[in-house]
Amino acid sequence: MSVKHSLLAILTSGPSYGYQLKAEFERRTASTWPLNIGQVYGTLDRLVRDGLVEPRGEDEEGRVHYAITDAGRAEVAQWFATPVEVTQPPRNDLAIKLTVAASTPGVDVVGLVQTQRTATMRTLQHYTLAKRKADPADVAWLLVVEQMILHAEADARWLDLAERLATATAWPHGAGRSGAPASTGNDRGSSPTRRQGAKHGRMDEVAP
Repeated sequence: MSVKHSLLAILTSGPSYGYQLKAEFERRTASTWPLNIGQVYGTLDRLVRDGLVEPRGEDEEGRVHYAITDAGRAEVAQWFATPVEVTQPPRNDLAIKLTVAASTPGVDVVGLVQTQRTATMRTLQHYTLAKRKADPADVAWLLVVEQMILHAEADARWLDLAERLATATAWPHGAGRSGAPASTGNDRGSSPTRRQGAKHGRMDEVAP
């Protein structure tokens, strides 16, 4: 429920209307996760229903301003004090693709891994460049780009592991655990291919 609680946290600074909340959320999160305005107003409706927010009337342009209640402040305090627990791994398209490929006859898993590693290293270079160009005072953006860098590095290490498993367990062409016969294939090695490339800016410009 991060959107709900984020909007509540923003409202602790004072009453706001929907578009202000949307803009402030995106500013605080470095425009990484843009909100749909319908999502903002739908969330506000639920917050009002639950007694966490209350409308404070309209301004001269007819915009309804919302204020946080005491119950809403308590909810925000509890949110900040409670650790985020990942009870179930989020869906990972790369992991799904690779695990299915490993159990599908005829798929060159080693080739797939090497192609993906090249793309991952290119993405990592873009993120690293974005970090170097970042304003040191822009803490929100630095936090976001550091997380993206760490995720890309973790993906690269996981791909290295996947290639070692593929070559060591005789399923470089899709034998996997499914029991399908393994092909011998070619061991192409595990050195990542690094491509140079750089773009400027934030989310829409660091993505390859």
